[in-house]
Amino acid sequence: MDPAGAADPSMPPNPLTHLSLRDRSEMQLQSEADRRSLPGTWTRSSPEHTTILRGGVRRCLQQQCEQTVQIVHAKVAQKSYGNEKRFFCPPPCVYLSGPGWRVKPGQDQAHQAGETGPTVFGYMGLDSASGSAAETQKLNFEQQPDSREFGCAKTLYISDADKRKHFRLVLRLVLRGGRELGTFHSRLIKVISKPSQKKQSLKNTDLCISSGSKVSLFNRLRSQTVSTRYLSVEDGAFVASARQWAAFTLHLADGHSSQGDFPPREGYVRYGSLVQLVCTLTGITLPPMIIRKVAKQCALLDVDEPISQLHKCAFQFPGSPPGGGGTYLCLATEKVVQFQASPCPKEANRALLNDSSCWTIIGTESVEFSFSTSLACTLEPVTPVPLISTLELSGGGDVATLELHGENFHAGLKVWFGDVEAETMYSPRSLVCVVPDVAAFCSDWRWLRAPITIPVSLVRSDGLFYPSAFSFTYTPEYSARPGHTGVPEPATDADALLESIHQEFTRTNFHLFIQT
Repeated sequence: MDPAGAADPSMPPNPLTHLSLRDRSEMQLQSEADRRSLPGTWTRSSPEHTTILRGGVRRCLQQQCEQTVQIVHAKVAQKSYGNEKRFFCPPPCVYLSGPGWRVKPGQDQAHQAGETGPTVFGYMGLDSASGSAAETQKLNFEQQPDSREFGCAKTLYISDADKRKHFRLVLRLVLRGGRELGTFHSRLIKVISKPSQKKQSLKNTDLCISSGSKVSLFNRLRSQTVSTRYLSVEDGAFVASARQWAAFTLHLADGHSSQGDFPPREGYVRYGSLVQLVCTLTGITLPPMIIRKVAKQCALLDVDEPISQLHKCAFQFPGSPPGGGGTYLCLATEKVVQFQASPCPKEANRALLNDSSCWTIIGTESVEFSFSTSLACTLEPVTPVPLISTLELSGGGDVATLELHGENFHAGLKVWFGDVEAETMYSPRSLVCVVPDVAAFCSDWRWLRAPITIPVSLVRSDGLFYPSAFSFTYTPEYSARPGHTGVPEPATDADALLESIHQEFTRTNFHLFIQT
């Protein structure tokens, strides 16, 4: 059966339907350096090493002791000119989540009895920075009500001396005591000189905003940075926050649907469209609204061009009476309220707004890195953290292989199905592994009535555990246990037919999917 996610067409897969046998000298390779020197060969940890790791992997899966680093930031950044400093807005944020961040006694030598304060320190800058204090910003992590640690880099900017069109943010995490945890990179950020004032065209979609993408909204009274408020969600309600912003999924809604039922649609968002904002963290939604372009503090009611990054816009609630200015989404200090606009006396296709109902829209990106150090017997950094994007199943019969596409792969990684290590081969573009026999997870698999879902994860050669959002599902055959009472014996011809089917394909059917 086809996997849920197809591989990137720019990286063609190399299907494998059989195994290469390793010679004696290859089987004796123990060091990671040796494995790195032989790309494209099948490798497996020694039985002793696998036995030690298996119990630890099982505990990681059962106790969910992972640590997650999430970097959220805007898709574009406006360049600063001369002596000005246009700080990135919204500011890049870092969230640390997961039970693995809780320091246990004896695990951190620097964590002495009675010592208080943060256990991890963060420093963020641009990827071209040399790492000096003047080019990076220290993050002060604060614990949130949801137990996540939150840090924000409010004073980062890119000067006109930097001629790049794209860059990445670099986050360096250091544990108390000075041990380097790792260096993490954001998604690519596009540099723009200023928001485009020209009418946008779908021929150049770099700055357009598509339905289903994530955006941030902020309001800045009288263009003053200190007055910036971000649309956010706190305690189940929409608020205008001065310290923390939220990402929202922007959906095109179907205007022909019944009230309260707005199935999302694909395409680029245009002014005059009915849209809905959904908080990516809580799932809380605002009512469907019509997005309007703003110019000189007026909502333009007859504009239908595509929306662009850093445009000023307004959100009108539908159902306004004819001839009225309409009701718009507005902020009042930290509250989100409705504002009754007035019709423009000079132009019928405009509505007069106030400063608080004019929002700036910008696309956002997010990247997550998950790992667990509870198995590792090393002081080496956890980075680079491998990121799996898609899975691809190949082969059949007695052998099936699974190809993992993604980022930051290297020869020191092994693929694990639950607590079972799979024979793994590294190539520069992917990891390929042999799918373990379903008997490794259940001895009576032939008589099971329910599928078996096994999590897929990666383990580094030093025991560092990398969980993933992917799973592999075995669907066992539906046949009766021999001698089982109460179930009629199938006909001989039916047994022969089932046996031929399973011999032609494989002992099981395989399905791949991402856990929600």
